[in-house]
Amino acid sequence: MSFNLSLLPSDEKNTIELDKQASFIVWKVKNGKGTFEEVQTQLDKLTNPAEKEVFQSSVMKYRQMMGL
Repeated sequence: MSFNLSLLPSDEKNTIELDKQASFIVWKVKNGKGTFEEVQTQLDKLTNPAEKEVFQSSVMKYRQMMGL
């Protein structure tokens, strides 16, 4: 079964994008290509408290999954 993500409402698209960004930052840290300072930099760029919470929870999820 396939889903067309472009048909989702903009807030759901944004949630998916924030989750992707969080996974990429944690992947970079795990592979020695980045630091957790990038997490704080990304958080500082976000202005919406709900977006910050989504991003932080995604970072924690991926840190646990990747063993960091």
